[in-house]
Amino acid sequence: MEYISGKILTIDGFKKGYIGYDKNKIIEIGKTIPPKKPRYKGLIIPTAINSHTHIGDTFIKNKIKKLPRDIEKLVGPPNGIKHKLLEKSSKKEILNGMKKSIDLMKKNGIEYFCDFREGGLEGIKLIDRSLENNNIKPLIFSRPKKLEYDKDEIEKILRKSKGIGISSISDWDYENLKKISILTKKKKKFFALHASERIREDINLIIDLKPDFLVHMIKANDNDLEIVSDNDIPIVLCPRSNFFYGLKPNYHMMKKNNIKILFGTDNAMINNTNIFDEIRFVLKNTNVFSIEELLMSITYIPRKVLNLSPCILGANQIKNFVVLNKKSIKPIYNATYNLEG
Repeated sequence: MEYISGKILTIDGFKKGYIGYDKNKIIEIGKTIPPKKPRYKGLIIPTAINSHTHIGDTFIKNKIKKLPRDIEKLVGPPNGIKHKLLEKSSKKEILNGMKKSIDLMKKNGIEYFCDFREGGLEGIKLIDRSLENNNIKPLIFSRPKKLEYDKDEIEKILRKSKGIGISSISDWDYENLKKISILTKKKKKFFALHASERIREDINLIIDLKPDFLVHMIKANDNDLEIVSDNDIPIVLCPRSNFFYGLKPNYHMMKKNNIKILFGTDNAMINNTNIFDEIRFVLKNTNVFSIEELLMSITYIPRKVLNLSPCILGANQIKNFVVLNKKSIKPIYNATYNLEG
């Protein structure tokens, strides 16, 4: 039996102790020092969740060396650079890029990722192909191929996805969005959208869509965030992507309003899909959150928000954990995939 020791992240925060494991199973948990020298020492956390990705655009980083730092020009549907390249590039090219992003997540102990999947049914088929012979778990948030409501198309993509992930209310006819939201909820699926990223959008219109979570909310004011908090709607932050565009979330205001915060890496053509790079970025550039709070935001909190099975670090459980170097916050052992950092 092997041992690891250090600070174990529980649902109630860090607790000092050790884990004894053998093969694919945790055998024991202790609060003192392990019976023999631990194989690794560090911060021990459940497998991580990347709560917002667009892995379909990974290939673009190899096609354009200098991307414009303008949201509309780069990713705005339907005429942004990203969408034009997705339309005219080969499936093989897109697929190879997706596999690279998936491999990086797997290497770093990310068990789930939420992908806002472009391209309607074809986009879902593409991500299915990218995951062949791979046990990382995608949470697909699909969207219609065009910016329009087609009941038949929505029903088909909902059957094959976790729910709907919309670009923003500014891109759509609002009445069509309402129809999509109503149908999504009727099918008991998730409805999520980007909100107030480059401009402030009407929070009441956003709330009326009954979103399960929002992405960004950079331009939201204090009143907007208070309303979001009152409605218990989580926000997914993507700090490195925001920085690329010269934007910054108001961490202080979000924390003051007790917002449930998750983290994602956003567009893979801008950033890699390693969620721990996101955490390190926030630690380096802000002083709002503790390391414990940040790690909760990529483990226990998203599991609850996304209705995933809890990852229990306890005896007789599967050894789904990652050991981080406590200074660098880099994975040194990924138990799920038996990978060393």
